[in-house]
Amino acid sequence: MFDDNTATTPATWREIDARSRVLGFDMPSEAGTGAMLRLLAATKAGGRFLELGTGTGLATAWLLDGMAPDASLVSIDTDMGVQAVARAVLAGDPRVTFVIEDGLDYVRAQRPASFDLIFADAWPGKYEGLDETLALLGPGGLYVVDDMSPQPNWPPGHQPRVDALVTRLKSHPDLATVALDWASGLVIAARRP
Repeated sequence: MFDDNTATTPATWREIDARSRVLGFDMPSEAGTGAMLRLLAATKAGGRFLELGTGTGLATAWLLDGMAPDASLVSIDTDMGVQAVARAVLAGDPRVTFVIEDGLDYVRAQRPASFDLIFADAWPGKYEGLDETLALLGPGGLYVVDDMSPQPNWPPGHQPRVDALVTRLKSHPDLATVALDWASGLVIAARRP
C-alpha cells in the first residue's frame, strides 16, 4: 500500500514535531492521523471545529492545513506548558483559538449542535462526557478519536475502556461509525441528519 504522508506534511507540523522532541513530549498524534484529520477538515467548508487535547499542536497543524479560510478551530488543553508549543507556531493563524481549560467544562458550556468536527484526543470528550460531547455535533458532524489500537503508553487495564467506547459509538442510534486500522487506530462517527 502506498502511504507517503511525509511529502505533504505541513511545515508547521515539522516545526512542532521538532519542538515536541526537544520538550520530550511523548504523546504525539501520528502523521497518518493528521492526514486523515486534514482530509476530514477539508470536507467542512466554513466549518466549526473542536479539538479536545491540543498537546503540542501536532494534530492542530494538520486540521488547520485542511480547513477552509472561513473555518474556525477551538483547541483545548489543561497543560499550558505543552500547548505553548502550539501557540508559538500556530497562534498567528486567525482561524484557531487556544484555550486552557478542562475539556469537559468547556464542552458543558457550549450549545448543542455547535460543531462540525470534534477531534477528541483527551479523556474529556472521549472516556468522560461522551454523550455531552456528541451532543455538540451538528447534523453531518464528524467525531474522531485516535489511539484505539493498543499503545505502549496505555495504563494497565485500559483496553476494556477502549472496547467500551468503540461499542458505544458503533451502537449509537444517531451515528454512522467506522473503525479503521489506520495510524494508531481511528474511529470516525458521523451524526445522521
